[in-house]
Amino acid sequence: MNILFFYHLFFAGVYYTYALFNPSDSKKYFERPTWYGSWEYYWGTSTTFIDFLTWPFINVFGFSYEMMMLLFSWLGYLGFVYAYLFFRENIPIKIKVFNVDLLVLLLFLPNMHFWTASLGKGAPIFLGLMMYAYAIARPKSRWITLALGSFLIYFIRPHVFLFVAVGTVLGYMTGSEKISFWRKVMIYGVMIGGLLLAKDTILEMAGLSGSEDLVEGFEDFSEDRAKELSKSSSGVDMASYPLPLKLFTFWFRPLFFDAPGFLGLIVSVENLVYLLLFFKILKKDFIRFLRNSPISVKMSLTVFFLSSLAMTFVMSNLGIIMRQKSMVMYFLFFVIFYYLAQKKYTRIMKLRKKKKAREEALRKAQAEAV
Repeated sequence: MNILFFYHLFFAGVYYTYALFNPSDSKKYFERPTWYGSWEYYWGTSTTFIDFLTWPFINVFGFSYEMMMLLFSWLGYLGFVYAYLFFRENIPIKIKVFNVDLLVLLLFLPNMHFWTASLGKGAPIFLGLMMYAYAIARPKSRWITLALGSFLIYFIRPHVFLFVAVGTVLGYMTGSEKISFWRKVMIYGVMIGGLLLAKDTILEMAGLSGSEDLVEGFEDFSEDRAKELSKSSSGVDMASYPLPLKLFTFWFRPLFFDAPGFLGLIVSVENLVYLLLFFKILKKDFIRFLRNSPISVKMSLTVFFLSSLAMTFVMSNLGIIMRQKSMVMYFLFFVIFYYLAQKKYTRIMKLRKKKKAREEALRKAQAEAV
């Protein structure tokens, strides 16, 4: 984790250098909080909430642009700390893929660090998601971490909070663990209550506030949003894609044939790793594994799939896709990691059972010989 800290700091420098010579939202996030002298003015969700977070540091403590970039880079690193805790606590078995420790590989993926090492939404939303994933396993003893993670998710991306809440409820309903009735009631009550409180904000974010037909309204909103994003140089016409191809584009593109610039080529290498890892769960026993999997796996898969499904309808820009998917890919990685670890554990237990049976047979044979 010490090495990872300096690795993440390196990407903070890479992003800062990139921002000096290219358009970057980080510059707008630094400028907007200086427009108004009232901190309360910036209270709200989405972009406004990031301005609310940065306002005291810029206007009270006098942080420069570089200091704000470092501060948010540190928040991104904390996200990786919680990601490490989430993975290691639930999966104590070490797994190697491509002759590399899988957890090390996942923690050092460059695209994940690039988009979480700068001033913007990427670092705090990633931190919030990983805090939530870590804390939900023991909500009673980690309620502060859980509350803070939920707070960050909701105020930065309300629609993602919807997916997280649904994933949690489904996980607790179908997980293999035996959960007490009152614990289930508490989780369901908190999640459903949170969704009811957040309902108006989520609908407003999706352009559906006041809509009489939510399905038709979302289709119109997603179509308009996709057309707008597809006008850029890295735009792709995903509106005409069938759903499987939309999901493939969101998860694994750009690949080398459609990489937008040098950065896109680097991301293409990482996307190839994603694709190779994904192939590892395309096995017959994966469905059986899912049926018997614990809460953490089912929650992670639900959050990942629902987020991906929603974003595929509004994303038509490879540059934005590269940034947005860094928010949820670790949930897929967790499912893959758990699946591979479960298979390894099953093999180990079978070998131990066979060894024990052989030793028992040998003892019997020796006893009979005597």
